[in-house]
This record gives sequence, C-alpha cells and structure tokens, in this order.
Amino acid sequence: MSLENWTPRPRPAAKTFAGRYGRLEPLDWARHRAGLYAVAGGEANGALWRYMPLGPFIGEAAFERDFEAKRAQEGWETQVIIDPHGTIMGMASFMRIREAQGSAEIGAVLFGRALQRTALATEAVFLMARYVFDELGYRRFEWKCNAANQASRRAAERFGFTYEGTFRNDMVTKGENRDTAWFSIIDSEWPRIRSAYEAWLDPANFDGTGRQIFRLKTKQA
Repeated sequence: MSLENWTPRPRPAAKTFAGRYGRLEPLDWARHRAGLYAVAGGEANGALWRYMPLGPFIGEAAFERDFEAKRAQEGWETQVIIDPHGTIMGMASFMRIREAQGSAEIGAVLFGRALQRTALATEAVFLMARYVFDELGYRRFEWKCNAANQASRRAAERFGFTYEGTFRNDMVTKGENRDTAWFSIIDSEWPRIRSAYEAWLDPANFDGTGRQIFRLKTKQA
C-alpha cells in the first residue's frame, strides 16, 4: 500500500461527543471530580484499579492530584462518560497518541459498576473510535491491557479489536510483573465494524426492558 501522500493527522481535541445513550465530555476536575470519585474512588471501588498502573484512591484530592499528574505526564485526553440524567458513570482516555503515524490508543478505561454491560459503555467506545477514524483520519486504534486481565481482553474483542500478541515482561506495575496484551482496529476494518456498532446501538435492538435482541457482531463470520 502506497502512503506517498500521507500527512500527519490532528491530535484528538478536548470536545464533547453526543450519543443516543449518553455523552462524553472532556475531563474538567471542577465539574467532574465528585462524580468520578463516587464511581471510581474509595475502598468500595478499589477492585476497579486492580490492573491499572495507578490507584486505587482514597479521598477526592488524592484522586485528582495523582490521576492528573499521570495524565499530564503521558499526554492523555480524558473523556468522562455521562448518562442522559447527567450522572457520571466512568471515563476513558485517548493515549499513546502518535499523530505522525495516525495511531492512538483508548486506555485508562474505567467503567463504574452501573456502566458495565450497558449500551452506554459500548457507545462510549464507538464514539471514540468513530472520532479517530472518521473525523481525524487515523489508521490505527489500539487497546492494550495487562495480559492477566481477562475481562479487559474479552471486552477488547467484543468491541472489535483484534488480538496482536503479548509483550512479555513488559512492565513492573505495583510491584508485580506485567505482560501486556495488544489489540487493534485498523482503518480498512473500520467500515465493517462501524456498521456492526450502528446496528447494535439502534434502539430497535433493545426490548422493553432494555435487553439486547442480538449481540454486537464485530467479527467476520
């Protein structure tokens, strides 16, 4: 494939994404700190940070200080996931942004318990992927996780990311070895995956109790 006319792509911007089941807003600690801490902070939510490189956090001030330091150091663009009632449900970030290569990662994905296994959770990933591919013209969207995190691995594949391999002894995190599993969607796959998301997210796919009628089918048969 010739990329003779390739040019670096824009960096993901701090912007709001509107969906059917909620919206994503750029992180603003003044507006979002209390809500994020309610779904992700304190001892009750400690398990959500098991495979994260930081956390858990006790106290809103510590949460903002430590997460913001990591975010600034790594250049993350963090999106806060909000339901139709204005309740903060979780967050995810654009990270490992490589404009020259047209590549970015969705990472630091933290779905509060009430967000997990919902249409809004799926829509949040879709909105971020659609922005990267359709608006910014990126070639690659990555998902990577601790190889021991089976829930994250299953989520990556459900969301349409293809497993690429594992970097062994990749990091030392919280005093433990971390092998890192890598997944991606590339631009040639995106039109098919986008159609699968759009079909699944259609309100006609949910019954009167909100249960899905058919599963998200991002993989080719």
